[in-house]
Amino acid sequence: MSWWGKGLGATVGFALGGPLGAMLGGVIGHQVDRKKDQYETNQARLSDQQSTTQAAFFTATFAVMGHIAKADGRVSEREIEMARNIMQHMQLNEAQRRAAIDLFNQGKSANFDLEAVLEQFKGVVHQRSTLIQMFLEIQASAALADGTLDYAERALLLHIAQRLGFSQLKFQLLFARVAAAMGMAGSVGGQGRAGPEIDVPQSRVAQAYAVLELEESASDDELKRAYRRLMSQNHPDKLVSKGLPEEMIQLATEKTQQIKQAYETIREARGL
Repeated sequence: MSWWGKGLGATVGFALGGPLGAMLGGVIGHQVDRKKDQYETNQARLSDQQSTTQAAFFTATFAVMGHIAKADGRVSEREIEMARNIMQHMQLNEAQRRAAIDLFNQGKSANFDLEAVLEQFKGVVHQRSTLIQMFLEIQASAALADGTLDYAERALLLHIAQRLGFSQLKFQLLFARVAAAMGMAGSVGGQGRAGPEIDVPQSRVAQAYAVLELEESASDDELKRAYRRLMSQNHPDKLVSKGLPEEMIQLATEKTQQIKQAYETIREARGL
């Protein structure tokens, strides 16, 4: 059962603490009973940290998504609709959807403290690279959902990635992989303050190599190893055990499907 389904309400936010806990507690809208006996009981229920990690991931995901949407100074109707579509795609229930919208709105507010949120999120996930990567992929997918990416959005995405331990090169590879998985082609971004364009492979086979993080010169053995590694890293159950909210398991499932499809595309192209 996920952190949401445990019925802990704002107690999860209290246990989480910091800016993420404050936002979550405000969204759920209940007062936390801080009496010692109840606090100790709640702490015991959250002792494995999985629930607090899931709560932090959920909170940071939608708040940062809102902040990125306002990177250019305003949030368009198209960006709002994009966020709603992502929430629907995640198959959130009504209460979760309301919470996600509230967090999105907090993220686009003028007093949103991005640096504090990123610092706490990074601390909570404890350098779980696959979890951080999933978080960045969700943000990149949201930014690309309308088919465009302006300089301000790209600069902010790069800043977020670097604050979470990703180099510019590693972020560019991740972004190109996300764009390829979404079926986009060509170049994303542009010269200027936001940095160079990100080239996305244009053919279906080239995009498949990008999804598997491979060069087209990779051997058949390297292809198999890459496929097995990525399937293991992105197995939905494994990601949930590390702290991915179960509400987002559909995204992990779709990613494994993308990996499988890319693998089969390359096998077919090679006549295997």
